[in-house]
Amino acid sequence: MIKTFVIDDIFGISQLLMEQHYRPDLKRYRSLHVYRGMPNVDYRIVTSLQRVCRQQRRRLEPVILSNFTKYAALEDPSIESSVWRQMILGQHHGLPTRLLDWSFSPLTSLHFALSENNLDDMDKHDCVVYRIDVNELHAMLPAKYQEVMAREQTTVFSVKMLQEACAGPGEYDADMRGKAMLIVEPPSIEQRIINQYSFFSIVPIDMEDVEAFLNEKTQETVRYIIKKELRWQARDLLDQLNISERIVYPGLDGLSRWLARHYYVK
Repeated sequence: MIKTFVIDDIFGISQLLMEQHYRPDLKRYRSLHVYRGMPNVDYRIVTSLQRVCRQQRRRLEPVILSNFTKYAALEDPSIESSVWRQMILGQHHGLPTRLLDWSFSPLTSLHFALSENNLDDMDKHDCVVYRIDVNELHAMLPAKYQEVMAREQTTVFSVKMLQEACAGPGEYDADMRGKAMLIVEPPSIEQRIINQYSFFSIVPIDMEDVEAFLNEKTQETVRYIIKKELRWQARDLLDQLNISERIVYPGLDGLSRWLARHYYVK
């Protein structure tokens, strides 16, 4: 079940930021939550492949990846050897894929929730941050995926581990049957991935509704709704904490976006 918390004052942000669990085995305060921020509470959790290709996504996904690899190999020849690397690199550059972006950092996810292409819309609607528990999701995985995790003594997949578990999307879909979903930590192919503390969920092609899956199959998923009246104050707080476009998108593009928002006149 997806639990919902409404944040309507600035102190409520701390509830989102201070989620830690004590692990007796490590004697450390660590949890394995990942977060996804969206600027409008009415937006649905859908992949870019679902938005673009709709009911044709099963047929068009391999065509998109094949053409991307053909033209992108000059930039990164290694993607020819792994369909998962093709997806990750493509997702990073705006290619329609079955991947969903998440972050280990709640601050990074708040940044995306508190951002708008049109800043006039900042106080027109509430925004949202979703939190999922990786351990809970991976407990649902088929046995061969569990075996790879046990052998590597980790609870998060790398591309290498994923390739050991399955050959490609077709086998992955057959294994998951729309009833499970895996989280992968991408390789550090660019500074942006590092700064955003990025993770991706790999959505099976048969999973039509991610939110329905989370609501039916999980107990630890949380939806934090940030009220529209709070967005500018929370946005300015993030800037003071040095979480802005300048950090999330390192380089001149991010710097320019940060300055444009910084000098925006309400």
